[in-house]
Amino acid sequence: MTGPESAGATDAALLEYVRTLGVGDLGRRMGIEIVSVTRDRLVANMPVEGNTQPYGLLHGGASVVLAETLGSIGSAIHAGPGRVAVGIEVSATHHRAARSGRVTAVATPVSLGGTLATWAIEVSDDTGRRTCTARLTCLLRDAAPGA
Repeated sequence: MTGPESAGATDAALLEYVRTLGVGDLGRRMGIEIVSVTRDRLVANMPVEGNTQPYGLLHGGASVVLAETLGSIGSAIHAGPGRVAVGIEVSATHHRAARSGRVTAVATPVSLGGTLATWAIEVSDDTGRRTCTARLTCLLRDAAPGA
């Protein structure tokens, strides 16, 4: 398998590919770790420490970065060979604060089409309480020549 777009790729192969690809510079700085990847469910976690706002609470933007990272990876897998996923809309509702530990995000598809992919992402704290619900839509387009 040369990428996540291989139609016959196993879940283990998808996970290995995504771990090899990584979560990008921002994701690495924030400590995002991919836990599991399938074509219809992605899971990652991130530490609260180091991703807080001045009051010591998990920064809402950090939750959005976590959500967008997962939705973008899922969209790229769905896009397939020679195509890229470009985020065009993200929204988030912050339900409660996280002060310590890790948060876990679970992304599931809302709609996977030929030109758009939309994902729902739920972020929860260590006790399983939902801290954020996000939604990401990506435009799926052909990759630039040579990309």
